[in-house]
Amino acid sequence: MKLRKARKPGDRNSAIPETSDSLARLDRRTKDLTKRLQPGEIAIIDHEDIDRVSAEALVECRPAAVVNAAKSISGRYPNLGPGILLDGGIPLIDDAGGQLFERITEGDRIRVEGGRVLRGDEEIAAGVLQTRESIDADMATAEAGMDDALVSFVENTIEYVRKDSDLLLGKVGVPHVRTDFTGRQALIVVRGYHYKEDLAMLRPYIREYRPILIGVDGGADAILEAGYQPDMIVGDMDSVSDTALTSGAELVVHAYRDGRAPGVERLHDLGLECVLFPASGTSEDIAMLLADDKGASLIVAVGTHDTLIEFLDKGRKGMASTFLTRLRVGSKLVDAKGVSRLYRQRISSLQLALLVVAGFVALSAAVTATPGGQTLLGLIGANFDGFFQWLRGLFDSTPPTAADLGIVSPLLKDSLTP
Repeated sequence: MKLRKARKPGDRNSAIPETSDSLARLDRRTKDLTKRLQPGEIAIIDHEDIDRVSAEALVECRPAAVVNAAKSISGRYPNLGPGILLDGGIPLIDDAGGQLFERITEGDRIRVEGGRVLRGDEEIAAGVLQTRESIDADMATAEAGMDDALVSFVENTIEYVRKDSDLLLGKVGVPHVRTDFTGRQALIVVRGYHYKEDLAMLRPYIREYRPILIGVDGGADAILEAGYQPDMIVGDMDSVSDTALTSGAELVVHAYRDGRAPGVERLHDLGLECVLFPASGTSEDIAMLLADDKGASLIVAVGTHDTLIEFLDKGRKGMASTFLTRLRVGSKLVDAKGVSRLYRQRISSLQLALLVVAGFVALSAAVTATPGGQTLLGLIGANFDGFFQWLRGLFDSTPPTAADLGIVSPLLKDSLTP
């Protein structure tokens, strides 16, 4: 990516990004786009209020630029995604208009000059080139309106608490599953904030306790990426890879209350069997309810959503189901960070025995490698030889002499010899 000076004096951009011709990748769902976006390509998205998880996924793909048909910060709440893109060194062209998806085809070669999107010499669209100053100004406006957003969020939550009270009262019909949770701990993985770091911190815990690994949609791929095999996958199956689905994990499809389950069709196309779980709320909620109902002794959560900003990032207008689910399983639920801070790996008997053996081996090597050690070994060997001679003499008719036992000095031995 090249930078050229801003054209207008006093422009708040000291330099304008200019990319060379690159392949365009388009998708209105950012999480689907990141599955095929390659470094150096230009990402075309339609994502109002870019959330943190989506921005981090885009940064990992290292595109030449991101062009958003919608507003990256609408002012509804202070979302962190646009700032993450800029911090990652990725130019962000904002509010470029929905015509992008009509005028650009996947694989077209396009380039970005400032806020303009060009194909050859043709200007396809123009948007706002986001800078740190513009993002800070938009974030300040969004933070000023958080009072209204909070009131609306709470009102929506209360409204749906009345409808979803069966989550708290245990009236949800949890289906039968083949995975046996009785007395075991469950680790539920969601592709949320810091899920990779949390999984890395939990390696000693996973190795020792071997919890049941439950991936919530794309969380199953996160488990595979960490080097483990999921025992169960829960969700609507729209953001999980075929690799994860065919890994042998038990599949539980989150269905609507009326029994409709769009994710089942995909599984049937793959020839996979599944269990339906009709329930309101989020997929991570029903994963927790399932683990609790089937007898898990502890539920450890990785990447789950708990704060207001996280729920607004997910496009949730309220958190009724999550609030009620936490009330129901709260005595068993522990956040991954809490486990990593409180858990200390225990040393097993086998590890202790191996440590002792390794110490003896090191000591033996040190003794045999020095003259003093070799002399000591000779003396020990002579004493053992004398002991065995004495022991043999107990069963021999001719009693051994002191010299034969090797327990007298060489001078005394010479005087005793005829």
